[in-house]
Amino acid sequence: MSHQKLMLAQNVAWASETRMRDPDFFKRIAEGQQPDTLWISCADSRVPAEKITHSSSGELFVHRNIANLIAAEDINAIGVIEYAVKVLKVSHIIVCGHYQCGGVMASMRPPNPDIPAVNQHIAQLRRLALRHQDELAALPTVELRADRLAELNVLDQIDTLSQLPIVLQAQHSISLHGWIFGLNDGLLRVLYPGKPAETEPVKGYMQT
Repeated sequence: MSHQKLMLAQNVAWASETRMRDPDFFKRIAEGQQPDTLWISCADSRVPAEKITHSSSGELFVHRNIANLIAAEDINAIGVIEYAVKVLKVSHIIVCGHYQCGGVMASMRPPNPDIPAVNQHIAQLRRLALRHQDELAALPTVELRADRLAELNVLDQIDTLSQLPIVLQAQHSISLHGWIFGLNDGLLRVLYPGKPAETEPVKGYMQT
């Protein structure tokens, strides 16, 4: 059986098991969504938002891209944030990076001509690495430098969020959170605790 056929079979099993546990589950979620949290994370297949947070369907509004980046010119990311804030009226936005991030590691190497769209996407990561080159160079291994850049990237995206008009002009309070996920232990670590977008400077903040 191919992986795709197995996925379809597992979907049937999941739907059946879910109905047995909660007969009204699908009726309830079909009526609409009211998530309190927008989750922005990496597209990496090893970091599934609902699974690592043990969240149920309807609890997270999710946007994922390579290296969990936010840019004003990225209409996809900005559209998700706009919908989350203005329509769903989420109270929390979490940016979640992860260690051993392929996008972060790619940004530390010369651009690969075979992936021009990816190169364009991670250009801001290259600029971030340049801004922190002294700190990164002081670390003894490439792996440590990449993981530190992944942390700095989360904080940089929080800083970007805190300056977006969509967030600043929201008619309700929005708290920003910066987290990072460890592939080696499955744990989330707080880099920036939930704070209202307008009250706290982000750059340089780190809690470990």
